[in-house]
Amino acid sequence: MTILQDIRHWGATHHPRWLVVVRIAVGLFLFAKGINFVRDTTLLDRLLYGSASLAENQTHWLPLLITWANLLGGFMLTVGLWTRVIALLQLPILVGAIIFINAQKGSFAPDSELGLAILSLLLMILFVIEGGGPLSLDAYFEKNRGRGSQGRNLP
Repeated sequence: MTILQDIRHWGATHHPRWLVVVRIAVGLFLFAKGINFVRDTTLLDRLLYGSASLAENQTHWLPLLITWANLLGGFMLTVGLWTRVIALLQLPILVGAIIFINAQKGSFAPDSELGLAILSLLLMILFVIEGGGPLSLDAYFEKNRGRGSQGRNLP
């Protein structure tokens, strides 16, 4: 077996049910963050271009990418579709959030979301390893692979 197959097998056999609730909560949190960025576009601009050394003329696409990654990634984590891939794609965004939040407010500011960003990063790493769990669209499609639209096995 390859390493990816080993990780998938281990995640399928050792996935606690309460982790499904955590996955759904993280997905809803990311989705809500995306909605927050859509509502207040200046919030993300202040985080990215406020005290950081990013040039706005070269990275004008970055706020749009982060907003859509949060919206789509949050939704897909909530339903458990392509969980490992989505969690892996969220890692650079969360590392960037940790860097920019730390640069903007300082790591010990009382209104800082640094702890929340670090927790989200650790949970994404966990979901890259664990996958979506038994109550996810990933598990549903894996279970019904090779069946027709009527739910019967194909010859």
